[in-house]
Amino acid sequence: MVVRHADDEERADLVFSALGDATRRDILRRAALGEHSVSALARHYPVSFAAVQKHVAVLERAGLVVKRRHGREHLVSTDVTTVRHAREQLEILESLWRDRLDRFGDVLAELPRTQVLTTHVPQEER
Repeated sequence: MVVRHADDEERADLVFSALGDATRRDILRRAALGEHSVSALARHYPVSFAAVQKHVAVLERAGLVVKRRHGREHLVSTDVTTVRHAREQLEILESLWRDRLDRFGDVLAELPRTQVLTTHVPQEER
């Protein structure tokens, strides 16, 4: 059994909440391809520079990107460790659902064929 700490759960909430926005997912993809300044990222979106800064701040708070200062620029890059951890969490959930579907298939296979067919036919059609 895996024991999760409150910090892990809070981090997961931040990560998946951050990934819930299309602009932030796109910023993350761009940052995964290479380091970009916030101003360079902002050119790709029909929103204000301040809005992009806020999106980057959400990603940074979630640990999905790292921001560093280089002169007057703030450079953004993806934190691969956090992305990998999120992927692992999704794989665990996928595995649980696959197991449930397999068990469901086993239950259906054990039922007599006539019971399976009549279970899904509305009463008025029988």
